[in-house]
Amino acid sequence: MTAELLAAVRAAFDAVGAARPFLAEWPEMGPLRDVQPASLPVCQWLSTMGTAGIVGILRAAAPSLRWQQTYGVGDFGADFLQGYGWAEFIGLRGPYPSTQIACGVLLLGPHITYPAHAHAAEEVYVPIFGQAEWQQGDGPFAPVPVGQPIHHAPWVPHAMRVGAEPLAALYLWRGGDLAAKSVILGA
Repeated sequence: MTAELLAAVRAAFDAVGAARPFLAEWPEMGPLRDVQPASLPVCQWLSTMGTAGIVGILRAAAPSLRWQQTYGVGDFGADFLQGYGWAEFIGLRGPYPSTQIACGVLLLGPHITYPAHAHAAEEVYVPIFGQAEWQQGDGPFAPVPVGQPIHHAPWVPHAMRVGAEPLAALYLWRGGDLAAKSVILGA
């Protein structure tokens, strides 16, 4: 985990109005928690994302991050797990401790659908690579370009559908149990 990556993530959220309450809880950057690096199959897609800006910083830091999954094969199947993972920068499991917010990056491989789910935590996403379709509540799936924030209030169902290129999206969570597994609403 690098200070350069965390600074770039903070800058990406500084321009997002919905992120202001989250950023008020941004922790002081003290000593790092010892988090052992781990990789997942979805990390293979990082090499296809270019090297410019925050994506390049993420790619350089990726080997030092702990890539994780919330779900198991019984939730969405083995194919989903091959194309899904996240790394937390700040939070209960990330190198920078916080009990107030969680911040990290979600990776979804090509042609992955993250089925409808909901959780107590409020969240804001900022896609940094790829164009996915996002759904909120009963609304239709709609494309969301890189840089356009997505805000999910607590317990609002949402889903993502990725096309031919992978998706990388920064996230902020707050409220509820920051380590809680989402309630799956559709598979």
